[in-house]
Amino acid sequence: MKSNIKDIALIGGGPAALLSLKHILKSNLSVHSIFIFEKNDRLGVGMPYGEKGSCKEHVANVSANELPDLASSFQDYLHRFPSKQFPDFADAENFNPYLVIPRLLLGDYLEDQFDQLMNLAIKKGIQINVLKNTAVKDIIPENGKNARFKIKADNENEYPVDQVILCTGHVWPIKYEGTVKGWYDSPYPPSKFKQSTNFPVAVRGTSLTAIDAVKTLARLNGKFTEIDDKITYELDPYSQDFRLDLFSTGGFLPALRFHSEDDAYSEEWTMSPQEISEYKKNNNGFVDLDHVFEINFKLPLQKKDPEFYSSIKDLSIEAFVEKMMGSRECADSFKLFKAEYEEAEKSIDRRKSITWKEKLAAFSYAMNYPAKHFSAEDMLRLKTTLLPLISIIIASLPQSSYKEIMALHDAGLISLIEVDKESTVEPNLEGGGNYFYKDNNGKEVKKFYQVFVDAIGQQQMNPEDFPFKSLIFEEMVSPAYLKFKDQEKGRELHTKKEENVIKSSDGNYYLNVPGLNINDYFQSINSMNKNMEGLYIMAVPFIGGLNPDYSGLDFCDTAAAKIVESLANCEFPINNAETLDKVEQSKINIL
Repeated sequence: MKSNIKDIALIGGGPAALLSLKHILKSNLSVHSIFIFEKNDRLGVGMPYGEKGSCKEHVANVSANELPDLASSFQDYLHRFPSKQFPDFADAENFNPYLVIPRLLLGDYLEDQFDQLMNLAIKKGIQINVLKNTAVKDIIPENGKNARFKIKADNENEYPVDQVILCTGHVWPIKYEGTVKGWYDSPYPPSKFKQSTNFPVAVRGTSLTAIDAVKTLARLNGKFTEIDDKITYELDPYSQDFRLDLFSTGGFLPALRFHSEDDAYSEEWTMSPQEISEYKKNNNGFVDLDHVFEINFKLPLQKKDPEFYSSIKDLSIEAFVEKMMGSRECADSFKLFKAEYEEAEKSIDRRKSITWKEKLAAFSYAMNYPAKHFSAEDMLRLKTTLLPLISIIIASLPQSSYKEIMALHDAGLISLIEVDKESTVEPNLEGGGNYFYKDNNGKEVKKFYQVFVDAIGQQQMNPEDFPFKSLIFEEMVSPAYLKFKDQEKGRELHTKKEENVIKSSDGNYYLNVPGLNINDYFQSINSMNKNMEGLYIMAVPFIGGLNPDYSGLDFCDTAAAKIVESLANCEFPINNAETLDKVEQSKINIL
């Protein structure tokens, strides 16, 4: 029997909305209409895969063979639309499916897939209402019988719906950008960098976000040349004083892509809600981080690489991280970067995985789901021990980006400065910013930069940043907390005012983690610990506290599947052999 749901609103029209639509169509839901609200002018691309987040030089850290299943394959898309802008993708028959995809090209593909899925929805009798260039001002809970929510858009219209899935994507808050000349709160959109900078530039971070900034700024001040697979960089005559200083608390550059032998992700890697529930019954109401590390990292590693497993099988999480980070900490960052590139190239040439890295990435994906059931102590352990290593490994920097960074390094134009967590950057009244940090000798340093770019990546956001105030006022969303297993530890941290520890009215101590409280199906939970019917949150800045690895198309795909599983008891697959007939654009209501 089909579940009866009248109207669904997708707030945001990027990749998360695309994958939500995919799973809605796979399900047995009886849907009358779907409203898609997108503040920009394109569907499917979101921030990363359109002009808001990319220029021609930016590449994804995903290849065609790693993309989630959609209406048609990436190769099929290239057959229909051979790329003139990107020569490596001009020949659909002979393109390399392991080659990372330029982000703008990936955006074009995702936009095409959105169109195909909307056409399929219409064939299934679902009314599609698309509102591009339309931001949602508020989501208002309704007490009437006709709808649970009223979507208030910036066009001043209101739209009643039964279910809301928040797919609002990345958020880059503005602090000083626009008021302090030379200060940029993020590298996005890259088109805002229009002029050369004949002076040093400070870039905070070494994540993929920072690499985006490096690529853009380097091209404004010089030229990359590739000859025989070797890339060199030459400054323009008017940019002779340009250089890039990257600031990092870890002192590491991201790890490189290598050959992966397993699927990009798999539901088999995750604990099911039933397994989580059973484990909690026998373990004082918590899922232990050590248990997840054992079953989702060590055991798969034992099957895949017994020799490496034998060297770490008896190590605790802390000892394992110390072992893997120890050699890194002793090496020069760029020498280590080069060594990892050579290791990755051997992996690709031999089509042989770097197993421990592959399994650590799989663990990072798998731990998202039991993480909501960790104790506060285990979440603190995760953040201070494993996550710094994981963040390096899962970056999967494409080899082309490595070559450009090393070209800048060989030209003496890029450096990496390790700073402590107490380092700060403050806007300079005359423009740019002052960087305050300690050098390797512990000496206090103040360094002025005419241009500063904050590029530490998407930061987790808190309830006070949540844009839909009626949901807060009606208490349909709430902060996220994890309880301490050892209450004495919680009391100690609370007394010392360390971490964000609170004492509740029941006398217990909890760790307040960033973002909003959600259940295993991404359903909002209110302050009374009640699931909010019809409200689902997969907006990445607001779920990071309970989902430590919350980025990427694979995460969106699995999150969307969980949400739709909550809406319907069973699913049936899209028949990939089904021909998608051309549907008149007029049947999609562009509002």
